[in-house]
Amino acid sequence: MNILITGGTGFIGSELRDMLLQKGHYLTIITRSPKEYDDEKANNQQFISWDDDLLPAMEEADAVINLVGENLAQPWTDEVKKRLYSSRLETTGTLVEAIKNAEHPPELMISASGISYYGDRGDDILDETEPSGDGFLPELCIEWEAAARPVEEAGVRLVIFRNGVVLEKGGGAFKYMLPVFKLGLGGSIGDGKQYFPWIHMLDVCRAIEFAITHREVTGVHNLVSPNPVTMNELVDKLGDLLNRPTFFRIPEFAVKLALGDAAAPVLDSLRAQPKKLQQ
Repeated sequence: MNILITGGTGFIGSELRDMLLQKGHYLTIITRSPKEYDDEKANNQQFISWDDDLLPAMEEADAVINLVGENLAQPWTDEVKKRLYSSRLETTGTLVEAIKNAEHPPELMISASGISYYGDRGDDILDETEPSGDGFLPELCIEWEAAARPVEEAGVRLVIFRNGVVLEKGGGAFKYMLPVFKLGLGGSIGDGKQYFPWIHMLDVCRAIEFAITHREVTGVHNLVSPNPVTMNELVDKLGDLLNRPTFFRIPEFAVKLALGDAAAPVLDSLRAQPKKLQQ
């Protein structure tokens, strides 16, 4: 298949590209700086710019995978919040317009969202039927998903994945956690009872591939492990695996004082379930 990808040079996108190339697909990656990837050009992979006319690439695409979005792991100043919105909504809107203008639009669009859609929900079990929560992150996810929905008017199958915290060596949450734990300074954040909606990178990529190859997959899907753990459980497991103590704890007030609204991803409790994927 011809697959158009945004965010294809990022944490998830790089792993996904490797999987899809091994499966024999042809990839077009939209990136801000395509020249940086000249050495990765191949017969089955090309890089184009957001400044290019996207319509020719869209006419050739069988599927679009939209993963682009600025990293949440930074202090949320007003300027950062604007970038978090624009990096998701504006880019998604650009893709949607190109799809709607295509004479032969792709059959499928997969668009990312976040499991933070549900907000801080304590011990509630959250499947795809649950309503959205309140706050900056839920509102961002609501608008991000809404920006993708107009493709359905063009007859395009839409799959929205509400991504959990992706775990993989060398990136994502582990990029920040492992160095601290290896020094013996690891521990829970807040009271540690909040549910941590994790998923392994391999499962993310396989879920996306499954959606590409199975036309019955449509609508919103939680992209998380079916076995969420609390922060305390995660910390204890990491400590055991690394043979390091985990008695350091950062109280909730200190996290909020240091990070403000940006503390939500580590303090919110999200006991999410991938019910539709399991079915």
